[in-house]
Amino acid sequence: MDSNSRPNRRLRCAIYTRKSTEEGLDMEFNSLDAQREACEAYIASQRSEGWAYLRERYDDGGFSGGTLERPALKQLIADVEDGLVDVIVVYKIDRLSRALMDFSKLVELFDRHGVTFVSVTQSFNTTTSMGRLTLNILLSFAQFEREVTAERIRDKVAASRKKGMWMGGYVPLGYDVVDHKLLVNENEAAQVRRIFERFVELGSATVLARELRREEACNKQGTLIDKGYLYRLLKNRVYRGEAVHKGTAYPGEHDAIIDADLWDRAHAILQESPRKRANNTRAQTPALLKGLIFSETGAAMTPTTTKKGSKLYRYYVSMDVIRNRDTGDETAPTRLAAGMVEKAVVTEIRRILQTPEVVTQVLSALKTNTADISEANALGALHEFDTLWTQLFPAEQARIVQLLVRRITVTATGLEVDIRREGIAGVIREMFAPRELEAAE
Repeated sequence: MDSNSRPNRRLRCAIYTRKSTEEGLDMEFNSLDAQREACEAYIASQRSEGWAYLRERYDDGGFSGGTLERPALKQLIADVEDGLVDVIVVYKIDRLSRALMDFSKLVELFDRHGVTFVSVTQSFNTTTSMGRLTLNILLSFAQFEREVTAERIRDKVAASRKKGMWMGGYVPLGYDVVDHKLLVNENEAAQVRRIFERFVELGSATVLARELRREEACNKQGTLIDKGYLYRLLKNRVYRGEAVHKGTAYPGEHDAIIDADLWDRAHAILQESPRKRANNTRAQTPALLKGLIFSETGAAMTPTTTKKGSKLYRYYVSMDVIRNRDTGDETAPTRLAAGMVEKAVVTEIRRILQTPEVVTQVLSALKTNTADISEANALGALHEFDTLWTQLFPAEQARIVQLLVRRITVTATGLEVDIRREGIAGVIREMFAPRELEAAE
């Protein structure tokens, strides 16, 4: 609606100002103040038409005109929808928006609520077809200018990266930024080298991530390192002293933290399939019942392996057999297939964890000693033992068994499993930690 059609009515004028960067905003009289002063002068010249500016300030300093995600603009739109504004006054139309589609949406919104849009330096009326044509032409040039500026910035970034310059963004662990350049932070650099070295030793990002989280190792932002961050760190060519732009690496101005040999060894592992790395990790883990299983005579049963072709067979064998000791009339097995006996022990553990007396004992212990695990979560962990167990790496499973089992005795009639009931509450805590980590590869 044209303001001339409402001469007898007081028109509430909202002044909107915007500046794309924060440069100069701390000055006593900045660009936003200059825009507002020009708009106030224009509104004063229209006082005879009933114009009066609102004291509410709608200033967006440091926000691009290519998006509508601006706090002051959002507040202005909300006030328009609430019927608090009659006229919106800006210094130039590109202060409100540089994007043609966004501006069209705003004009439609203003029309729906009977709000007039005025540019102090560009004379047009948005309620007429000629005014809209003029507006679209001006906006097209504003959008063209914005796109040309963006292309210049992209070209500048590309040229700078080719020269190895640091162009901002997240500062990688191991470096600090001084005078727009990356300088090695020796303490963090030592942590980065250790991560690469441990990855080469372990061959698994999952195992290393869990180890780092147990040590409460943090990234540059102070949050715990997870597997996703670990992969990004291991693949970041900044640590080789390079600057990367759109997949192409160039010699950087900064010093390398990781030498070529360590980098190549780590990336040789990364090039293997995740499934193969996981299988390698599992093959290196200790036997589940090592140090816990004994024969009826009291002799320890030690884990052994035999290989037939490409297949590996695991066993627990009595030290009486290995040392050729006389066992008299013993009738209990002295050699057991590892998979079978381990499965039997886990089944017994599962059965014991479901018994009412154990559940009651665990809840009581957790209530007394652990404030961070609720009763509902504890019950869930006891009932979901199978699911939690399969999420653990064999090394973690072995640690859990060590906490739960005091002794396993092989008899002629079967297995006698002596459970550490006092350790079950600790196991619940142990099994909760891995749930916060990513699943094994």
